[in-house]
Amino acid sequence: MQRTQTPLLARLARLNPTVVFLATLVLVLVALFAPGPAGGVVLLLLAAGLVWLMAVTWPVQTPATRVLRLVVLTLLLAAALAKLL
Repeated sequence: MQRTQTPLLARLARLNPTVVFLATLVLVLVALFAPGPAGGVVLLLLAAGLVWLMAVTWPVQTPATRVLRLVVLTLLLAAALAKLL
């Protein structure tokens, strides 16, 4: 049974993966170098987006990909909490 894609997911699927990677990298670097809790908040927002994306794509991912995504999410949350505290 195939689930229908939302317009947002269809739009995300058309994005250039290299551009998405570089934009995310810039966002993470800005958040890490931002002073005080502002960077932590940005990292938490990024983590929230990642959680949403993981929840939507979880059924179609291989177990190895799931583990890798959970590790990345854990590292991102640890960095966010370190920035906040």
